[in-house]
Amino acid sequence: MSALELRVPPPRVALLCAAAMHGLESLARSWRWALPYSKYVAVTAVALGIVIALLGAVSFRRHQTTVDPLHPEKATTLVTTGIYAYTRNPMYLGLLVVLIGVAVWLGNALAPVMLVIFVLYIARFQIVPEERVLHAKFGEDYAAYIRRVRRWL
Repeated sequence: MSALELRVPPPRVALLCAAAMHGLESLARSWRWALPYSKYVAVTAVALGIVIALLGAVSFRRHQTTVDPLHPEKATTLVTTGIYAYTRNPMYLGLLVVLIGVAVWLGNALAPVMLVIFVLYIARFQIVPEERVLHAKFGEDYAAYIRRVRRWL
């Protein structure tokens, strides 16, 4: 299983999950549900997710460190300020919030299954390997950071 670690870019994982949600919606139309104002909620979630992810990316750029999720060893700085004071993974959190918006838009009871799969996949094959690399690179500073700030929220 470690062959999957740091191999698939998280935006691609999110896109595959969104496509799977759409496929599930097509296969199980009778499992539809409706929320009041669901389209507004969905668009708001997608916009919020994009903003969260962009805040993370902009923080990395501002600190002149890599945003390449497949090569965490290229990190030059441990970013702990801004949005990183609230979540260690705002770019992944942003993708999850976008997927929540997609699930609400589709309005299918099976779509949330893909949210769980996204979280599990990203945690196991992206975040855990990143954490190993960052701990080796930044030592006690990183250990203190993970004690202060949660992985997602």
